Amino acid sequence: MNLRPAAILRGYALILLAVAATFGLHASSGGAATRPTVESVAQGLTCQCGCGLTVANCNHPNCEFAVPARAQIAKMISRGMTRVQIIAFFRKKYGDKILSAPPAQGFNLLAWTMPFIALAAGGALIMLLLERWRRATPSLPSGSEAVAERLPVTDPKLREKLEKEIREQF
Repeated sequence: MNLRPAAILRGYALILLAVAATFGLHASSGGAATRPTVESVAQGLTCQCGCGLTVANCNHPNCEFAVPARAQIAKMISRGMTRVQIIAFFRKKYGDKILSAPPAQGFNLLAWTMPFIALAAGGALIMLLLERWRRATPSLPSGSEAVAERLPVTDPKLREKLEKEIREQF
């Protein structure tokens, strides 16, 4: 496999573009065209009771936050509000901590892209190091002559004995 570092980096760039395009399509499909459900909106909100789950998945039967939040979401949907509007309402009231995922804007965009950037940079670094190590390895002649030529034997009698033993074995 003889890949050049520039070709590898181009490959990683194409992968990153594909991931970014996929992420952009996923993020833009916010759901304004279809009527939201309580479940779909509640999945986007983190419960504030301390359980660490979303409002939809909070497992406390009488949760002081999730139960009223679900009821409020249902009222907002019945009034014709979209998922984006409902989440914006909760975000304005509680701040960004209410969101189950960081918004893909500003500094939070780094949280979304950094794993892919780190993976690509690590892969490129490994490929460059492998290429450098491959070039640094000297090519040696094959066979028993190569072994005999590399040995630092200075005594001619020992060298003859060694060459004789090598020839007898092969």
